[in-house]
Amino acid sequence: MRKNSKVTQREHTSEHVTESVADLLAHEAPLDYKNSSLNVGGVPGKKIVLEPPENDGRPAWNSKLQYILAQVGFSVGLGNVWRFPYLCQKNGGGAYLVPYFILLVLIGVPLFFLELAVGQKIRRGSIGVWNYVCPQLGGIGVSSLMVCGFVGLYYNVIIGWSIFYFFQSFQYPLPWAECPIRRNGSLAIVEPECEKSSATTYFWYRQTLNTTSTIADSGGLNVKMTLSLLVAWIIVCLAVIRGIASSGKVMYFSSLFPYVVLFCFLVRGLLLKGAVDGIAHMFTPKLEKMLEPQVWREAATQVFFALGLGFGGVIAFSSYNKIDNNCHFDAVLVSFINFVTSILATLVVFAVLGFKANLMNEKCVMENGEKILGYLNSNVLSHDLIPPHVNFSQLSTVDYAEIYAVIKTVKEGSFAELSLDPCVLEDELNKSVQGTGLAFIAFTEAMTHFPASPFWSVMFFFMLINLGLGSMIGTMTGITTPVLDTYKVQKELFTVCCCIIAFFCGLLFVQRSGNYFVTMFDDYSAGLPLTVVVILENVSVAWIYGTKRFMQDLEDMLGFRPHAFYFYMWKYVSPCCLIVLITATVIEMAISPPGYNAWVEELAQERFQSYPPWALAMCFSLIVVAMLPLPVVFIARYFNLMSDGSNKLSVSYRKSMMKDISNLEEVDEARSILGKNPGETPSPKPPSQAYLGPPGTNPLENPNSLVQIISNYVPAPDHPLKEESTHG
Repeated sequence: MRKNSKVTQREHTSEHVTESVADLLAHEAPLDYKNSSLNVGGVPGKKIVLEPPENDGRPAWNSKLQYILAQVGFSVGLGNVWRFPYLCQKNGGGAYLVPYFILLVLIGVPLFFLELAVGQKIRRGSIGVWNYVCPQLGGIGVSSLMVCGFVGLYYNVIIGWSIFYFFQSFQYPLPWAECPIRRNGSLAIVEPECEKSSATTYFWYRQTLNTTSTIADSGGLNVKMTLSLLVAWIIVCLAVIRGIASSGKVMYFSSLFPYVVLFCFLVRGLLLKGAVDGIAHMFTPKLEKMLEPQVWREAATQVFFALGLGFGGVIAFSSYNKIDNNCHFDAVLVSFINFVTSILATLVVFAVLGFKANLMNEKCVMENGEKILGYLNSNVLSHDLIPPHVNFSQLSTVDYAEIYAVIKTVKEGSFAELSLDPCVLEDELNKSVQGTGLAFIAFTEAMTHFPASPFWSVMFFFMLINLGLGSMIGTMTGITTPVLDTYKVQKELFTVCCCIIAFFCGLLFVQRSGNYFVTMFDDYSAGLPLTVVVILENVSVAWIYGTKRFMQDLEDMLGFRPHAFYFYMWKYVSPCCLIVLITATVIEMAISPPGYNAWVEELAQERFQSYPPWALAMCFSLIVVAMLPLPVVFIARYFNLMSDGSNKLSVSYRKSMMKDISNLEEVDEARSILGKNPGETPSPKPPSQAYLGPPGTNPLENPNSLVQIISNYVPAPDHPLKEESTHG
């Protein structure tokens, strides 16, 4: 404030007050800037807009493209490649796209837009954002951070598996192309476990994971997987060590390269025999499936996780944007890209699986044709049963189907003894696989039949590494940004410490039984806690802060008012959908026996096993630990046991405050020119809530409340300045 202004001439204590406020603001602990606008009474039409300073010390994206690629890289992950195609096949093919798209519009886009908006406006990570929205619900940000930690632990293990397969792909033939031969002196036999299953299945369970038969038998550390996990954490650490300055550059490659690989696989897949059969089977709609509630529940869950809602990564990335960035456009664009990517990945997967199904069907026809030929030679079957045009040396699927039907009709009583398979292509296409079974077994087996199979294998697993890396960068940002915003710690040191701790915690997943713990964490650590987190996010903005006020804030920030569609989605539709989803998830968990698919070496196949009591306790501990911050923070702040941080101002907010005091002075001078006494201004309205902040924390809504706050900090001239308590 200028010391020779009319205000200081009129108020003899103003100079002292200004200096005291400056001292106080200069020594305040940091918290972020909250944008607001100030309507000054007595000057019609005068509105001071408090713009956040551009150079507030917070990192920023180098370009809009870099930011979009970061959001795309975070939202488009491994689930788009191996989860969405499976759900599409399981839940009615093309018919599944209808509920998925509807729920993407009703839940996905509005909630994604909400997270982008609050992160961009408040310019904080998840903890700071929800402390501002409603301090009593500040546990939302902590729960998000906890879930990010759990997911990051096992997600990077999957990247480690991909790294192992990537390096194994640099050889011809591929090591999973054929079953290994066991030699006993001069006798050579095929490995029994491999012969009972398949070469790719054996390589996955025995040579890669070397898995045990139960979760209770740890089997010790798997050295190969431990080294792969170490490499994965080194890559992630290097990508995020400097925040968006390093991860933003990584995203240029990790976000774009998967699309190059997917398009290459699509072109190659369409040229394979049987690819059209796979795609036709994929998109043939089974409309009756749309009436099943399970289909809608799984579609909602996939929409929920596909966009990364609730993890905190979306908020963290958007917090590095400029305040006037069009986050509505970003929300629609990223959601659309995510949906199109899922469709593209589905085309690729089922083009390749259609090729594999044709190969398996032809193999089935050949093996059963040899059986029939043996029955003919041993007079078990009569030659009269075989149509004259059939040539067993070139037996087609159509000819085999004809022979099979004739034999089944004639030998109806003893047909089961012949052990003949129908060899129907549809049956092969209906064999649904997902997750690791799709990536490391089914897809890998199909690639062994490609010309130049090592090249395609290298490309495929390098794509998986990049898809996983993009999601891991977002997950790690969801952990580091809130902590770095809240506590002043060195970014590089904190990131390295996080990666080291995560690596040692991740050793749980690289035991020989580690695959079962990956399944456990995937099933229990994120699903229910994240759904609760997102519904609380929605409620805190739409019902506690107020949807109308939020829409007005968006208009101030974006320069236009979002469509009323979002008002009704945030206020009514999305919360109702999320409540139904939570209810369905709890019911599903209650009626489904908790367990895992264990690989039984003697049988060379998977068998479902229930979790032992200690593992069951661990499952529910994951849910409780992830959700525990919600009630703890609520109770602590309800009874004033924890500060909400509302009296702590950041450097950027401090600069803005001093600028606004100067602006207030100029307005006061203008009012003096108009002949109005500042003391005659109407009594202000009760202090309104700051932007997404706790009630009464925005003194800048009117000048009188600002002066009142200043007077609380500054004593009368005759008394020494007393230090205020920092208790919130």
